[in-house]
Amino acid sequence: MPPAGPDRRPTLADVAARAGVSTALVSIVMRDVPGASVATRERVRRAADELGYRPDARARLLRSSRSRLLGVVFGVQHAFHGDLLAGLYDAAEQAGYELALSAVTPGRGEQRAVDSLLRDRCEALVLLGPSSPTAHLSGLATRLPVVVVARSVRSAAVDVVRTADDEGMHLALDHLVGLGHCDVVHVDGGRAPGAAERRRGYREAVRRHGLTPRVLPGGLTEDDGAAAARTLLAGPLPGAVTVFNDRCALGLLDVLRRAGRTVPGDVSVVGYDDSRIARLSSVDLTSVAQDVERLTALAVRRALDRLDGVPVEQRELVVPPRLVVRSTTAPPRWSGRSRGDGRAGR
Repeated sequence: MPPAGPDRRPTLADVAARAGVSTALVSIVMRDVPGASVATRERVRRAADELGYRPDARARLLRSSRSRLLGVVFGVQHAFHGDLLAGLYDAAEQAGYELALSAVTPGRGEQRAVDSLLRDRCEALVLLGPSSPTAHLSGLATRLPVVVVARSVRSAAVDVVRTADDEGMHLALDHLVGLGHCDVVHVDGGRAPGAAERRRGYREAVRRHGLTPRVLPGGLTEDDGAAAARTLLAGPLPGAVTVFNDRCALGLLDVLRRAGRTVPGDVSVVGYDDSRIARLSSVDLTSVAQDVERLTALAVRRALDRLDGVPVEQRELVVPPRLVVRSTTAPPRWSGRSRGDGRAGR
């Protein structure tokens, strides 16, 4: 038998040889079931520690009737999905579950990501901002519990946990108008999950304040924000801008500052998600925060409730957002009229 070393993971057989017992006895000790004396357990565990042996919990689970795995599909282009993953790990661990992750990348579609999790025998799926049509998600939910996070889905078969995205934009506009801004542009998220709700919230809030809405094309990434910034620089600069997400806002900030415009001196900027990008000291972005801990705890709890047959009253759980004010917003340097009064005619 080859010795265990850095190039080979120690096995039960290695531990048995070191402890001078059978592999069956080592298995009993590792599974912590009756059948071994106290002295034998101590000898086996000491041998395992010396060899650096760690039981393969996932393999053991896959051999059982329950995998205790929750599959999670996430997008590598979404900075906020990283924050959600951290919260999901915490929530799953508290419930005695493990996560199996599958990424959506520019070259790897959502269906491939889902298929790999189904092969792993995941008990339920948690999909972060999926782009699949409602009909496809509903069909998937006939095979196992499906919980969608950060997207609204109109299907009685699919559970949803999301932020009240329209309310988040209300908070952003109320903040900017309270500072004295009367010309606020929104950089949109296109067809991304949550974009329609944020766009609607922006329009509702702008009109409620008697202002004229103006929506520019945007997207998920820094490049999308940079393109929107160049469009803004081609005309009179508005007093303030709300942006679909923090990553897009980062691209917008970079182009504005490279063009010699100051933030918030020349223009105030509000992002969305309060992701790690927004919290960087070099960015310090005012942003609408989503309650990651609450969203992820609810998502895991809903998946487990479905698995355990617990009656569910609300298919969709909506979590309120909050605004985190940082250094990218301030009162306008000039009056609204000198910047171009954006108030709608009454």
